[in-house]
Amino acid sequence: MAGLFGSAASTSQANTLGDLSKDVALQSPPDDSVSDLSFSPQSDHLAVASWDKKVRIYAITQNGGSEGKAFFEHDAPVLSCHWSPDGTKVVGAGADKMAKVIDLGANQNTATQVAAHDQPIRCVRYFEPPGSNAPMIVTGSWDKTVKYWDLRQSQPAATVQCQERVYTLDVKKNLLVIGTADRYINVINLSEPAKFYKTIQSPLKWQTRVVSCFPDASGFAVGSIEGRCAIQYVEEKDAASNFSFKCHRDPPQNNMTNVYSVNAISFHPQHGTFSTAGSDGTFHFWDGVAKHRLKGYPTTGGTISATAFDRSGQIFAYAVSYDWSKGYATNTPQYPNKVMMHPVGAEECKPRPSVKKR
Repeated sequence: MAGLFGSAASTSQANTLGDLSKDVALQSPPDDSVSDLSFSPQSDHLAVASWDKKVRIYAITQNGGSEGKAFFEHDAPVLSCHWSPDGTKVVGAGADKMAKVIDLGANQNTATQVAAHDQPIRCVRYFEPPGSNAPMIVTGSWDKTVKYWDLRQSQPAATVQCQERVYTLDVKKNLLVIGTADRYINVINLSEPAKFYKTIQSPLKWQTRVVSCFPDASGFAVGSIEGRCAIQYVEEKDAASNFSFKCHRDPPQNNMTNVYSVNAISFHPQHGTFSTAGSDGTFHFWDGVAKHRLKGYPTTGGTISATAFDRSGQIFAYAVSYDWSKGYATNTPQYPNKVMMHPVGAEECKPRPSVKKR
């Protein structure tokens, strides 16, 4: 089922082309590549993690304007950041093998270390354990473990051994999905956080770059380095709805197709539609239920390393910065490094009305 979006996208190219002209640049962006973006679930604030060893927090206005409000530092590049459910704290994690939290509600200027691994921490998420109102943190590391942290304790509440290095993870409600090297994808039901609910090989043939949970936690999307995205449901009864599609590829020329990494997948908080963004410098909005591309956007002039919707779904943030896919030598001072705010139009992310055949 690989070509589902391909034919539809090409035939309706003209009316699906999106507009970047109203996008607004973030003021005073990081000094190096952006690794992660996270909007507050409670207020109009954006956290930005960067290879310059900082996590910055900005206030965002409805027209996309911005103002720096706070930042905290790590000892090495920061690879991931996330907001607490109540919107008072931000966690960062990275190559210094630790996670740190800043308490914005307490007007702190410094962050407190809350987690440690034996290797760099690739991703971090806040979550609320089932039946608890005390948020916890989950970290995934290149040391092949996932650890849960109760912020009132210095030792991990639990450690889960994975098959390989953790490259990506995401959490929504009771669903935790972990993508590792060698294309393993582990699904955990947070009611039983210390064991895998199921493990699958990625439906995509190449290295997993990103996993992103559906808003209703019934499944997840997977993006890989070969310009492909997969939609996967957790339960076997929904398996007939699983599919994958091609994206972030150049049109074939002389029997050759340039393919690009899918670096980020973000779900719209209201509509359940989703975005993909990649090393080709473009992003697209998709309706996974109707298997249809809603909008595709012109190239932004550099690879897109991270994306996020705000809590209302009215602003889509994307980072245009070097994604390290071509190694150290290609990262020149001239390479763009910016975070853009795209105002989401009323029709851009709305699902297509279903057309029933008579």
